[in-house]
Amino acid sequence: MKAIIIDDERLARLELRKLLQEFPEIEVIDEAVNAEEAISKIETAQPDLIFLDIQMPGKTGFDMLAELDKTPHVIFTTAHHEFALKAFEVNALDYLMKPVEPKRLADAIQKLQLSESKEVRTETEYVNNSILTENDQVFVKDGERCWFVKLSDIRLFESVGNYAKVFFGTNKPLILKSLNALEERLDEKTFFRANRKHIVNLRMIEKIEPYFNGGLLLDLKGGEKIEVSRRQTVKFKEMMSL
Repeated sequence: MKAIIIDDERLARLELRKLLQEFPEIEVIDEAVNAEEAISKIETAQPDLIFLDIQMPGKTGFDMLAELDKTPHVIFTTAHHEFALKAFEVNALDYLMKPVEPKRLADAIQKLQLSESKEVRTETEYVNNSILTENDQVFVKDGERCWFVKLSDIRLFESVGNYAKVFFGTNKPLILKSLNALEERLDEKTFFRANRKHIVNLRMIEKIEPYFNGGLLLDLKGGEKIEVSRRQTVKFKEMMSL
């Protein structure tokens, strides 16, 4: 499993590297000293895991996560205990206090392995991995309510923790599926990953406007306004241009 250590303190990075030598399944492929450097390296190397400090010069670890279109597993390593609740709101695997204790690190790695094992079981045992086109219909169940929906009628998928909210008509049911898993099955000619929280149906876009920081703002037929991240804007323009 490929990992990147993100921390502005050189000694903290060295110490964590040393501790991780006890876990041969974790391969530290790179380091970063701030959020901007980390974003570039994550997008290039596509690590499975990041060890992330929170308080760094410039942007915080939370700021960095908000800019990523796809987020690897996250284990926070920090000297500040007051951010623990917020860390789990962004689905972090664990929150390790500095100096990192070997036992706590082992616990975090075990959580990572359990999470990976669960994802693999879900994909291999329960999920049909074929690509779905806009003409396919999907079964959606939320509590006692059920729908059989044509994908062309779904205008938006929105990430809500470990769930995804599905927008069609006036309905917005939740399904137990990550946005990354949905993206792998949806036809990219029809569905586009606008940012880390949204996948939009390109056929449902009514208006496109320039937006903050070089991004775009999409107006959908249901009235939703979805920001396209700066990085995805480049891909969007390439896809939609002649």
